[in-house]
Amino acid sequence: MKKIISIFKWSWKDLLAAVAGCLLSALGLNLFIIPNALYSGGVMGISQLIRTFINYLGFHPGFDLAGIIYFLINLPLLLLARKALSKTFFARTLLCIICETMFLSIIPIPSHMLVNEVFTSVLMGGVISGIGGGIVFSTQSSSGGTDIIGFMLSMKSHRFSVGRFNVAVNLFIYAICGCLYGLSTMIYSITYSVISSTVIDHTHKQNVCSYVIIFMKNDPKKLIQFIIKELNRDATYWDAIGGYKNETTHVVYSVLSKYEVERLERHLHEFDQNAFMIKSEGIGIDGNFKKYLIE
Repeated sequence: MKKIISIFKWSWKDLLAAVAGCLLSALGLNLFIIPNALYSGGVMGISQLIRTFINYLGFHPGFDLAGIIYFLINLPLLLLARKALSKTFFARTLLCIICETMFLSIIPIPSHMLVNEVFTSVLMGGVISGIGGGIVFSTQSSSGGTDIIGFMLSMKSHRFSVGRFNVAVNLFIYAICGCLYGLSTMIYSITYSVISSTVIDHTHKQNVCSYVIIFMKNDPKKLIQFIIKELNRDATYWDAIGGYKNETTHVVYSVLSKYEVERLERHLHEFDQNAFMIKSEGIGIDGNFKKYLIE
């Protein structure tokens, strides 16, 4: 079992959190969204549309096909992005896709709405699925979908971003929903997507970038080597004079993602027990700043 954990470079806590996140995402969909004949966005929304078409043709296997279709669409996408992803992220994402597919297939879909009011169901489903998706991202993994393609496009051009690509795909899906199932289905589906995305953004910190300024007395070269080798980033440093004691202080400046800042914080005192760090989150970055999903 230790060998299995080492493949994903997860602790037991991270592994359980990723599986729990997939479970919550599936629960939000199967218990609150699908019984109301509403649609998700991204690959899941495409899977639901294909499932509805297959059911319309008369094929009803006794469980929701959307989960299986979700897996079948994700697998080639993941393989296509294999070279752009680290081995660890690839393994984690594949596991999460398998878990979500399994949960979507085995969690029974109620024949009647659990909540009589549609908006309440949309709110509950969006919050539960959003928390689940955020937990998955917080374990530095993904449940696949359009995030993978969006990430690849953002690596090729600064004009693209994961968010923009997802919006474009969702507009296409919800336009189809509006044409086939009416304005009400489209509006409620969009509302679910907005709520879920908002909760995900507040739960995970994948795309939050920060700059850090570190003040230390010890030689900063070991710290900078840690930033370069372990975080795959660079840093700038200079010598300054402290105003209180008029002594030389080393100042290190770097721009990192939120996850990288957390890793740096855990190891900072290994390089200088008296070091302290100033950080500012949510900064905008243009130019040659690579976007990593994980190390």
